[in-house]
Amino acid sequence: MSLQAKIQHGFTLVEMIVVMVITGIIGGMVAIFIKAPVQGYVDSARRAELTDIADTALRRLARDIRTAVPNSVRVANCGGTPICVEFLPTKNGGRYRADTGGTNNVLDFGVADNSFEIIGTGINFATNDYIVVGSTQSDGNPPYNTAAGGILRLYSGAVGSPQTVVNFNNPSGLPVWAEVQGQRFDVVDGTQQAVTYACIGTLGALDPNTQDGQARLMRYWHYGFNTPAQIAPPLAGAGSGSAILADRVSDCVITYDPINQRNGLVAIRLGITRGGESVSLYHTVHVNNVP
Repeated sequence: MSLQAKIQHGFTLVEMIVVMVITGIIGGMVAIFIKAPVQGYVDSARRAELTDIADTALRRLARDIRTAVPNSVRVANCGGTPICVEFLPTKNGGRYRADTGGTNNVLDFGVADNSFEIIGTGINFATNDYIVVGSTQSDGNPPYNTAAGGILRLYSGAVGSPQTVVNFNNPSGLPVWAEVQGQRFDVVDGTQQAVTYACIGTLGALDPNTQDGQARLMRYWHYGFNTPAQIAPPLAGAGSGSAILADRVSDCVITYDPINQRNGLVAIRLGITRGGESVSLYHTVHVNNVP
């Protein structure tokens, strides 16, 4: 037997056990030291995700509200809390001709006038678009009303190309009070019609199993025009749509304060909770009620 073979030997069972014990002790010590940083990273990532969801939802809501027809914003109580806001989003607008010495198509009020000439650039209308003229009433009802007492009318002219003359259904005429000095009108998108944002579900109590919020922030559109009273949440009908903007909602309050007839302020507080971790964002939206 060679000298090399005589000096070769392996680990004993005792040595292996000692190594395993020492490795386990070192691993446990390392785990204790890195547990807090890793948990902190996980918590930060979760809060960032929840904040991003809430921020995106609030920005979408604010962007929509900024396009609202003047004096069309209104808030209703859903389940005892003001968490449903409704408005008419505009996609375009302009000024109508009101006085040209009788040589052009002017808009008259109080009579069955159903057309007018646009002052300036033509507008590309689509089928089922609506127009709103003279939205000055702060109670939020006339912009939703197609009857004689309202100011919402279905566009009935040509579509597919820019139009400088507006034709609309107006058998009983527009009310006299709708004639405003600014001579402005708004175009309501027929694919959207009225829009409602509503928090639906249980608020204030978390799911006992997952510790998640149990409500959702929803967007509803194309469900028609509810008048005189707001229906919250709106009833779904043919062609209506809905989408979830945020889930796991634990807190939701939407209020509307018409500071005066020309300005208003929509305030939204949205809280989202997942796995017991919560974020809450507050956002305000200025509403221009000048028709």
